[in-house]
Amino acid sequence: MVELINHGHLFIAQPPLYRIKTNKLQRWVYSEQEREEELRKLKGAKKVALQRYKGLGEMSAEQLWETTMNPAARTLLTVSVDDAAKADWIFHMLMGGEVPPRKAFIQAHAKSVRNLDI
Repeated sequence: MVELINHGHLFIAQPPLYRIKTNKLQRWVYSEQEREEELRKLKGAKKVALQRYKGLGEMSAEQLWETTMNPAARTLLTVSVDDAAKADWIFHMLMGGEVPPRKAFIQAHAKSVRNLDI
């Protein structure tokens, strides 16, 4: 795995967080900021439907292909060594067997959490 990361060959396919749909259009948005911008643009529109996707299992196969798997449309994020090290650290902190450090970490950072999607 380390070799794949070091050579820039490990990617994360980024699915959308939201689908914004009106009678005339459908938009996929990938961040909270993008969601706010799109909703501002649609302020006068009737019947704006907003759907939050918490996981890939909530999408149909067609939606998953359209947004996440199709090479012509997907967004890929390259995993870096720094990303891998941070992910490993946070994973072990939150999922590891040591309860006291996890409790201290959560207590120290709970009030500053902005996004719980990991």
